[in-house]
Amino acid sequence: MDWNGKTVGYALTGSHCTLDEVMPQIKRFKDSGANVIPIVSGTIMTTDTRFGTSENWQKQLKDITGNDIISTIVEAEPIGPSKLLDVLVIAPCTGNSTSKLANAMTDSPVLMAAKAQMRNCRPLVLAISTNDGLGLNAANIAKLLITKNVYFVPFGQDNPHQKPNSLVSRMDLIPETCYAALEGKQLQPMLIERFHSA
Repeated sequence: MDWNGKTVGYALTGSHCTLDEVMPQIKRFKDSGANVIPIVSGTIMTTDTRFGTSENWQKQLKDITGNDIISTIVEAEPIGPSKLLDVLVIAPCTGNSTSKLANAMTDSPVLMAAKAQMRNCRPLVLAISTNDGLGLNAANIAKLLITKNVYFVPFGQDNPHQKPNSLVSRMDLIPETCYAALEGKQLQPMLIERFHSA
């Protein structure tokens, strides 16, 4: 995939356990010629977890992309008027962000960027990571599935026996999904068997 001349918005929300999976995908975009603009929710900027420190994640984002991080609603708002992004991916996209996006709530830099992208009728790609994807968030995912210009990185149950409501996208398919989205297509198959736990 040739991403030369394309600007990719790469937004991260607080599914800290999947951040290690998404960082290599950011590098894939960059290595393929894209200008990558990092956008993060407040939890990425402020929260240290057993999966890594906020400072470490911020450093990785800046080192990989070579760009400053958009970390406030005010910084994200100009994405709309400037038509900055060819494609915006939210990866990982938590259940919390999925719910708010589906219900038109804009209370974070990531959601403001999503609103701006949708205003411009440009592709928005979601890589979900949520423990209640087949629970209360199922209705929100369904709403987004039929929303114009919204595409999903293929997803499935990551631990069906211990966490039957949990859904996680195949993060390694993020660039392929974005490439298809630029052509107005949903990468198929969208529903996959991600893992099978005995």
